[in-house]
Amino acid sequence: QVQLVESGGGLVQPGGSLRLSCAASGIIFSMYTMAWYRQAPGKQRELVAIITGEDTTNYVDSVKGRFTISRENAKNTVYLQMSSLKPEDTAVYYCYARRTISTFWGQGTQVTVSS
Repeated sequence: QVQLVESGGGLVQPGGSLRLSCAASGIIFSMYTMAWYRQAPGKQRELVAIITGEDTTNYVDSVKGRFTISRENAKNTVYLQMSSLKPEDTAVYYCYARRTISTFWGQGTQVTVSS
């Protein structure tokens, strides 16, 4: 049984930082491309950041220079370090795992950026 469990969300003021974690189980983690998506109210889910098994990363333009995705294969965990947060970063953030046609989603964690 595959599980992706996110943690680290919460309420933060504009300009603040948060680190999201996603712990995976039931998969050979190192072989999976991992990603973070987010969905704001009334908007489509969008890809925020992605990291391959070879540690190649990519980001949506709106978070470049502010967010960093990383992975720790020994702990089956992927992280999203978020800095200089803006109100428009408010969303539910989802962890995603992909290998060929196998894809899995976490349950999501809420991030709210507000003063």
